[in-house]
Amino acid sequence: MQNSDSISSAVQRLYDTYPFPPEILLDEPPPGYNWRWCWPTAYAFCTNRKPETLGVRILDAGCGTGVSTEYLAHLNPEAEVTGIDLSAGALEVARERCRRSKASRVQFHHLSLYDVAQLEEEFDHINCVGVLHHLPDPIRGIQALASKLAAGGLLHIFVYAQLGRWEIQLMQQAIALLQGEKRGDYHDGVAVGRQVFASLPENNRLVKREKERWSMENQRDANFADMYVHPQEIDYNIETLFQLIDASELEFVGFSNPEYWNLQRLLGDSPELMARSQQLSDRQRYRLIELLDPEITHYEFFLSRPPLAKIHWSDDATLQSAIPEVSPCLQGWPAEHIFDYNYQLVSLSPAEFEFMKACDTADPPRQTVGDILTQVSLDLDGVRTLQQRQLILLTPTSHPQSVSN
Repeated sequence: MQNSDSISSAVQRLYDTYPFPPEILLDEPPPGYNWRWCWPTAYAFCTNRKPETLGVRILDAGCGTGVSTEYLAHLNPEAEVTGIDLSAGALEVARERCRRSKASRVQFHHLSLYDVAQLEEEFDHINCVGVLHHLPDPIRGIQALASKLAAGGLLHIFVYAQLGRWEIQLMQQAIALLQGEKRGDYHDGVAVGRQVFASLPENNRLVKREKERWSMENQRDANFADMYVHPQEIDYNIETLFQLIDASELEFVGFSNPEYWNLQRLLGDSPELMARSQQLSDRQRYRLIELLDPEITHYEFFLSRPPLAKIHWSDDATLQSAIPEVSPCLQGWPAEHIFDYNYQLVSLSPAEFEFMKACDTADPPRQTVGDILTQVSLDLDGVRTLQQRQLILLTPTSHPQSVSN
């Protein structure tokens, strides 16, 4: 069995051979957005309110070639962004990427996640996407990150789910067998894997899954290598995922794709089964959902270091006095038909559109919800719906009732 150092060295060689992600470098800011990398929208998702400050410290832990770091910098222009990675080759690309797109207030360090304690500061927002599952000791990794999370901060994590990656696991093992002693030669692994796919019958399950889900991105060798010849991968289910989360000693805020975790979409036609599900704990319901819909390929979620106070906008007076803003993670605004934070097409009613236009003033002082409602036909429940759909962010001006997680 390989020890931790040899595994880390093998992972480093992979990403020095195939810097990842392999997205092209641009001489302009990256297109679109990822709301999970935008501090105001991520914070609002977790707490229902805009954060008090935008001048935060952000850590991109395992930044690779800087695709996520670049977005973090451009989506959070007032923040200080730090990227760390094990691969010196990937970091060279990350530096050049951010230089070319003029992503300012960014610094990079050649560090393993295990060594993040070498950074002096704590961070308000830590982004760790696609990294922990490639560590020889993910628990040690998440504990290291947790030690650098500031009070009230958010840790955003992405790790693989085993149920939806079953075919990938089989192909990984098949390639490793065919490579034999050449395992660890990543160019050879990619060549072998492509030969296998080309040789298998069209109706083969592994071939069909590759064509359905991955073939477009896997045209690039770096993507293919990351998926099929990676030297270290741990895939999770709900039970093992929460063992990892519990080891961090942070609070679980929630999955960032809550629509998947809504049991109503699977068993909603059976009131009896839905009633039975109420006897289950949250974690048992999560497990039930992934068992009934095993297409899930990854988990994306937020953890926090308390106190993280959440606001519930049930009090009319509190809501009326709040300051609303249009979410920065919308595409096509201003228009009645826009793409929301998840790039889903949204059609606004005339009243919703007029309300959001009134929110979208260029300079402070902004109007309160109550002020705007005197000008448009929307009601308070309509405002709550806009907030719940993450189309607007709300800043309280009074001291609303809140619940700390």
